[in-house]
Amino acid sequence: MTPEEYVETVLACVEAIPPGRVASYGAIADHLAERSGRTSSRLVGSIMARHGGGVPWHRVVNAAGRLPPGHEREARARLMAEGIVFRSERVDMSRYAWWPAEAADRP
Repeated sequence: MTPEEYVETVLACVEAIPPGRVASYGAIADHLAERSGRTSSRLVGSIMARHGGGVPWHRVVNAAGRLPPGHEREARARLMAEGIVFRSERVDMSRYAWWPAEAADRP
């Protein structure tokens, strides 16, 4: 997979996250590892920072449920509008986490 194809695949995965759910950078990286050989959550974060403006970027959080740095206020407002209830300043990952494999399981 070329770097450009990896970027497009990351963005397609983010587009598949349903409203009211979130995915972690690591879950996305792990899901794509078999096809790409890349497993870096930091790479996914970098791709989101550079190219994620056209996808539901607010649905991608870190593994602890922290919102995208520098965009916490807007991400929180968007997620709350989708029905996510926060636990302090974090998304409750046990309740709202979505795994990219769920998209592959759909008919």
